Amino acid sequence: MKKLMLMATMAMMAMAPAMAQTHGLNRADMDLSVNPGDDFYEYAGGGWMKANPLKPEYPSYGVFNDLAEKNREQLKELFAELANQTHAKGSVGQKVTDLYNLAMDSDRLNSEGAAPLKKDLADVATFKKVDLTPFLAKTHLTLGNPFFGVGVETDLKNSDMNVMWMSAGTSGLPDRDYYLNTDADSKKLQQTYREYIAKMFMMCAGYKKSAANRAAKVIYDIEYQFAEAKLSRAEARDLTKLYNIYTIDQLQQSYPAVQWRDYFNLLGVKDLDHVILEQPKVMDVAQKLMANLSEKDMRDYFAWQIINGPSNYLSDEIAETAFDFYGRKLSGQQERQARWKRAQNIPNGLLGEAVGELYVNKYFAHGSKEKMLKLINNLRKSLASHIADLTWMSDTTKVNALVKLNAFTVKIGYPDKWRDYSGLQVDPEKSLYENIKAATIYETRRNLDKCGKPVDKDEWGMTPQTVNAYYNPTTNEICFPAAILQAPFFDVEADDATNYGAIGVVIGHEMTHGFDDQGRTFDAAGNMVDWWTAGDAERFNEQAEKLAAQFDEYIVVGDQHANGHLTLGENIADQGGLRVAFDAFKQTQQFKDGKELDGFTPAQRFYLSYGRIWAQNSSNEYLYQITKSDPHSIGRLRVNATLRNIDTFFEAFDVKPGDKMWLDPADRAIIW
Repeated sequence: MKKLMLMATMAMMAMAPAMAQTHGLNRADMDLSVNPGDDFYEYAGGGWMKANPLKPEYPSYGVFNDLAEKNREQLKELFAELANQTHAKGSVGQKVTDLYNLAMDSDRLNSEGAAPLKKDLADVATFKKVDLTPFLAKTHLTLGNPFFGVGVETDLKNSDMNVMWMSAGTSGLPDRDYYLNTDADSKKLQQTYREYIAKMFMMCAGYKKSAANRAAKVIYDIEYQFAEAKLSRAEARDLTKLYNIYTIDQLQQSYPAVQWRDYFNLLGVKDLDHVILEQPKVMDVAQKLMANLSEKDMRDYFAWQIINGPSNYLSDEIAETAFDFYGRKLSGQQERQARWKRAQNIPNGLLGEAVGELYVNKYFAHGSKEKMLKLINNLRKSLASHIADLTWMSDTTKVNALVKLNAFTVKIGYPDKWRDYSGLQVDPEKSLYENIKAATIYETRRNLDKCGKPVDKDEWGMTPQTVNAYYNPTTNEICFPAAILQAPFFDVEADDATNYGAIGVVIGHEMTHGFDDQGRTFDAAGNMVDWWTAGDAERFNEQAEKLAAQFDEYIVVGDQHANGHLTLGENIADQGGLRVAFDAFKQTQQFKDGKELDGFTPAQRFYLSYGRIWAQNSSNEYLYQITKSDPHSIGRLRVNATLRNIDTFFEAFDVKPGDKMWLDPADRAIIW
């Protein structure tokens, strides 16, 4: 099931911030030998990076990951307590404990090998093209999305209603460029991917080498054709290109390989009137393939969906083979995470809010909600002042922007109402694969059941134990889960400068997402409508293009430049978050007093706090991958490239012409 993900988040991954050893800033985290006007990223976090070299179980390890590790330790303790209790069958405790234990049982997983896949692979082996429609419906309910996928999400132009979305073009590599690039390194990786596919067919499906190599070629060729047709990730940020309404009759006429009414009926979606198709050109390729591929080729393609997805839920040999490609070769990760961490991810993912409720009851300081609301109110006032003072925006658009800002829904800590998982059964007598498959079907049906129904605007897009934050344009909401409300982001014992430079910027970041290149296309009610005057939109785009061009100039790794258009929304949000949070901080007593603390002024401490949270060490493979596929800039650019546009940063550290971070005022891109 493929779902359109619109949430704009703060972190590059749903990992998280650092375990604070002291309240506020720690000089040991800095590298004071560096001139802050030359490389503020190193100045603020160089000490931390030297003390925390890249860990072999990570492709990238930063301050975020430190807090993620703390979170894992908390969940480990929670799961250990559950293991020592007696649980009624069907209870949350039983489901969490049994899933965790199944994932921890290496002896059983190794003895089973690929056997749990046997039934599904046998079904594929008897596939006939005449049965394509029911076969696709059955497959799309479980672990694969051959040719295309469906999922229910909010209608971008009617934010009160849920609608069916469709996308096409499954891929085993992170981005279309991995297929399309023709340099020597890319060709080598493409060959390595084909070899990986063949090896997995031999291990999991019993193919001989020649048959496995043939299957690998078939699968790679299919994925290559999809890559050729796809929009780039930067192009796909234009949501109008993804919003293509097709009635079921139009869908049938354009893509006749599938009997669409039968397909949706088999999924349990009755009387469907229309769908929204994200990229018709990619679906054109899917139609051609579904019509023209031989049955043998289609069987290989379907088998690959079954083999590759659940590789981590099988024996160590199979999982290690998958890790060798996706971890070592693709991401530069040297070791798999400890089994308990991998095992923890399964109940945490499949029973997210159930685990979240247990987590909140044990670890969340509930008084944080009130303190966060105060901070958010201060940041909202600051952003309102910024909007009111804009010289490039007309009064008409300003009014609409302020209406949208005042309409923000704020979610802090955890949901008011927890999800009910009583319909999901976990059976410890069955394999881990079978239980995950059942949970996937349960979750897919839950999603599909929303089609044509009102949007539940109380529902959360993240679990409380996720160390991240988000803005959702269709609900016009900002959300801060419990797990991010910890040091160094949020520390009630720290000075205001430290908190405003960390959680304050997070708040401002998410608020600004409502007005970035995507968020600004949604109104206060969450509908994708144009509420801007033509002149204001032109002036916004002029500054946005200026900012994108700045980031394009940076080389991330090798000769790979940053992609300023792919990361534009996050870069706008980083800049806006800093500016809005700093102005809110100026209203605090600490800033007004202006007293140095540990040798730094309040303004300096604000920016040092921001710089510290993005400290990280990364493999070259990881840097390349996220530059191709992630809408967030790397930590170094989130600090150095963003701060070059912030006047108050230059003032705080007396940055002058001749310093490497200096940017002439006329060249600075200021949006919010």
